[in-house]
Amino acid sequence: MLSASLWLLASEMLEPDQFRLGLYVHWPFCQKRCPYCDFNVHELDPDQPTDQAQWASALCTELLHFAPLAQGRRLTSIFFGGGTPSLMAPETVEAIIDTARQEIGFLNDIEITLEANPTSAGAERFAGYRAAGVNRLSLGIQSLRAEALLALGRQHSVDEALAALELARAAFDNISFDLMYARPRQDQVAWAEELDQALALRPNHISLYQLTIEPNTIFEQLARKGIIRPKDDDETADFYQWTRARLIAAGYAGYEVSNHAENPAFESAHNRLYWAYQDYIGIGPGAHGRLTTEGTKIATRQHRAPSVWLKHVATQGHATVTKDRLDPQQRLAEALPFGLRLTEGLPFTHFEALAPGLLSRGKLEALRAEGYLADDKDDWLQVTGAGRPVIDALAGYIQS
Repeated sequence: MLSASLWLLASEMLEPDQFRLGLYVHWPFCQKRCPYCDFNVHELDPDQPTDQAQWASALCTELLHFAPLAQGRRLTSIFFGGGTPSLMAPETVEAIIDTARQEIGFLNDIEITLEANPTSAGAERFAGYRAAGVNRLSLGIQSLRAEALLALGRQHSVDEALAALELARAAFDNISFDLMYARPRQDQVAWAEELDQALALRPNHISLYQLTIEPNTIFEQLARKGIIRPKDDDETADFYQWTRARLIAAGYAGYEVSNHAENPAFESAHNRLYWAYQDYIGIGPGAHGRLTTEGTKIATRQHRAPSVWLKHVATQGHATVTKDRLDPQQRLAEALPFGLRLTEGLPFTHFEALAPGLLSRGKLEALRAEGYLADDKDDWLQVTGAGRPVIDALAGYIQS
């Protein structure tokens, strides 16, 4: 086993991609749950203020539990997700960042992202996050149309979203925002106007997600009753192809299916870590993690219920519900859909190392012949424009 010092030397000088390590921090609270959301989210009780000191202590305690599994590596990224992380006090964020720095350590160019909603935006709050160490803000705008925001259950207006963006720009040099498209009753002409308005704002990074109807959501209930009609596969494919072409024409290269950056410097390092199936620690209620130890990938999951999570952390130092060793088939099943989402793809050897002998070159050749995989890269898995809308199906075929 490598000593800590040799591991650091390897991580910075030899094969950095194989040693990258991230930290995901889940903040489970929202002011109100959106009808399309299937995340581990819990609405705040307005009569019971969140005990920020208690949560800061608990999150730091769980981080201390996982820190030894870093095995000498330093963090390349931290991502505060949720929920609505901008409901966290800057002091809570600072405590977690400081603990991560002291107990694991940072690479010099670490990316630290915090998700924010326009309803919890403020100049003082954003300045507090920046002072705490956050250097990238991801703003959940979702739409620039008032009627769409209402239908999506969002609590902010278009004006509030634009004001939040300006406040964010005063505090951060690296800003992303999200939009949701292929919504019920949305046509391509209306979407083209909305997207052009978004691009005129010149974000450093923009994430564009097609609306999907997830199980156990309010939108699923409405779809079953026929109150809303989701787009079908052909419609969403048309929306996707047009959207990607428009973004590329505007100078926003799509480095992943849903994510576009003004230039490579603004690509999300943390999300790239997920797509390349690299390691990350997950803390907080319902957080997942993936860590390589003793030559195999470990999947961790924390308890979902905030009150139970707090109780377990207080009594045992963590709230891990599962800690499973993933076999080669499981690793391939996770890594393939992620890796194929990257525009440049990943080398054959990446998947072969995770699941020796399980990739069929015959199936890959068949997909190349049908135009779903690039045919000029025998030792590389890269989807074509035709393959991008059906990545999950391609991954399933490769594994079957």
